[in-house]
Amino acid sequence: MSELGLIEQIRRNFTHESTAVTLGIGDDCAILRPPSGCEVVVTTDFTLEGRHFRRDRHPPESVGHRCLARGLSDLAAMGATPMAAFLSLALPSTMLAEASGRAWTARFFDGLRALSELHGVPLAGGDTAESPGGRAGLVLADIVLIGSAPKGQALRRSGASVGDALYVTGQLGGAAAELSTMMRRRTGRIASAKTTEDHPQLFPEPRLDVGEALLRRGMATACIDVSDGLSTDLAHLCQASALCAEIEQAALPIHPLARKLGADSALDAALNGGEDYELLFAAPASLRMPSSLAGVPITRIGALMNRRSGRPTMSLLTNDGSRNELKPGGWEHFSQSATRAKKRSR
Repeated sequence: MSELGLIEQIRRNFTHESTAVTLGIGDDCAILRPPSGCEVVVTTDFTLEGRHFRRDRHPPESVGHRCLARGLSDLAAMGATPMAAFLSLALPSTMLAEASGRAWTARFFDGLRALSELHGVPLAGGDTAESPGGRAGLVLADIVLIGSAPKGQALRRSGASVGDALYVTGQLGGAAAELSTMMRRRTGRIASAKTTEDHPQLFPEPRLDVGEALLRRGMATACIDVSDGLSTDLAHLCQASALCAEIEQAALPIHPLARKLGADSALDAALNGGEDYELLFAAPASLRMPSSLAGVPITRIGALMNRRSGRPTMSLLTNDGSRNELKPGGWEHFSQSATRAKKRSR
């Protein structure tokens, strides 16, 4: 298969009709039409082999799903509605020349397309290239998501106030727990390509409906997606809103897969594991928060306080009643070990 053949195959397979996309794949640029009274919201995310996935562990459908889910989760954190996606994909030189490589590529797009159809997100363009390294080259994907939100109303990290309660959607630690199991398995990648709650690492669910509900109902004062780990993303929210936070260990909604790791490892996965793609948001303590939004459980896990001398930016109220400083311990790009940073103290 040639590059032109790949592009034509993508064009045929992604034929969503969308009022937001006036012109999609096939020209030098796409043309988008945002809804009246809305602003355009843009996010971009890399998916890099060896860093975000492994071909010998992740099914191709999972890689395609996760590639799109990363960007959709960012839109969810802003309360935005997706308009279109753009994918730049670099493949090793042998991928299109060999049957196994063509099959992997087709399954990658199957996973991406399934999630795009679920959320009505058309693939409106992108780019393809050969990755450096020849046969030893890596798969590199960059997804760009375009969304819309009512003017001046998009959720941000910086809107929280003293006394606001902190909430998370869904459950935490499942993605890290499943990844740990995958890496310990002696056999190769999981053959199943089903999108289920049993595979939070392979098939995370971006919380778009929750984000839109939070914005539409004016419930959240600040919001961020939990992609780098609760401890790290909470630190981002605290910094943007110039506040401190206290988290209650007993309140954390820990995923059943993480609980199987044992108490200490489960807590570590929930606080620092990352890739859960849940939403962390603040809301006035006086607001009566429903137990679920758009069918997704909502859990209150702590509160925000003003900054003062001697108070750590984040604290963890442990099960024995002690308060310990909580430091960011999730994903850190450009760390010396190029792995998850373990810079925390509890």
